[in-house]
Amino acid sequence: MTEPRWLTTDEREAWLRLMAVTMLLPSRLEAQLKRDAGLTHFEYYVLAMISESPGKSMALTQLAARTNASLSRLSHVIGRLEVQGLLTRCASPRDGRTSLATLTDAGWAKVVASAPGHVEEVRTVVLDPLSARQVAQLSDICGRLLATLDPDHGLLGLDSGRPAG
Repeated sequence: MTEPRWLTTDEREAWLRLMAVTMLLPSRLEAQLKRDAGLTHFEYYVLAMISESPGKSMALTQLAARTNASLSRLSHVIGRLEVQGLLTRCASPRDGRTSLATLTDAGWAKVVASAPGHVEEVRTVVLDPLSARQVAQLSDICGRLLATLDPDHGLLGLDSGRPAG
């Protein structure tokens, strides 16, 4: 049996810091969005991803990949957002087997109204404490981690050239 590859002191410190960030950041973003927009962070993320798609419409399978959600979880969230009048769900006119989620005018207005506060929170807790060089390093580090975690790069819609914020 091979000896475990134990973490060095520096690796352990980096790991524990990463774990603390991954535990604290979601609840901080969630609290701001709940307070200011009445949305969960995941609901906002779903709306934001759809808002950045052509025609403000996206296939649910693509949306699930982009948000790293199961179709079941996504379906529940889509249902809640439909009830709120923020989006509609229908069969694709090109392929009836594909379901599309499309932002309504109210959904677009919700994204437009919610984005400034969310971006300010992201800046405050993630970007402002870093230099421009550190932001570039953070992007590189996260890109490398995502290449391992999600080799097909389905998690993020970075092809739009705009940050997902």
